[in-house]
Amino acid sequence: MVIDHSGLVVRAPRWVPFREIELALIERADWVIKTLAEWRGKNRDSLPTEWRAGAALLYQGRPLTLALFPARRKAIAADLLHLTVLHPDPGDESEIAAFVGRWLKDQALALLAPRVAHFASLVATSAPTVRLSSARTQWGSCNQNGEIRLHWRLIQLPPRIADYVVAHEVAHLVELNHSPRFWALLEALLPGHDDARRELDALTPLLG
Repeated sequence: MVIDHSGLVVRAPRWVPFREIELALIERADWVIKTLAEWRGKNRDSLPTEWRAGAALLYQGRPLTLALFPARRKAIAADLLHLTVLHPDPGDESEIAAFVGRWLKDQALALLAPRVAHFASLVATSAPTVRLSSARTQWGSCNQNGEIRLHWRLIQLPPRIADYVVAHEVAHLVELNHSPRFWALLEALLPGHDDARRELDALTPLLG
């Protein structure tokens, strides 16, 4: 059983009877309800309120624990469980917040710009200018000049959800509207995009 932004996913070998899966869900019902509630909370609290060791934050859809260590040179590394930060003053919360914030934005641009170029190549247009945004109401936008702005917090979402936002804005390079032709183009760029669109709606608290 795995719970993340998408909800509950249950996997089992083909030979396991469905009844056994049902019984396992019933036995762990309290855990499922509690963990789903915790994930809803993570949607709202995707960044720490206190930048101390042990704080939680989201990175590419994964909940990571902040690990702070003193070091002469600043560095950040993410693995499956931790965001490890090396810093000369790991006890200065404002410094850590600013350092991690800059790192997240750098990671966002490094991840998103190539994805924009990829989807743009599918609609036979040159890669547009990509800028990061901190808008409070939009994950992304595309203007009439062909400039795409993408919210830096997309680095906190699962990559497939970020891909939906990127493909959506790239489709606007061709159709600067939400006409049936736009949605058909988006489906061609990202087949089955409806699921990602619905999941993104549930993640809008991250923009607040």
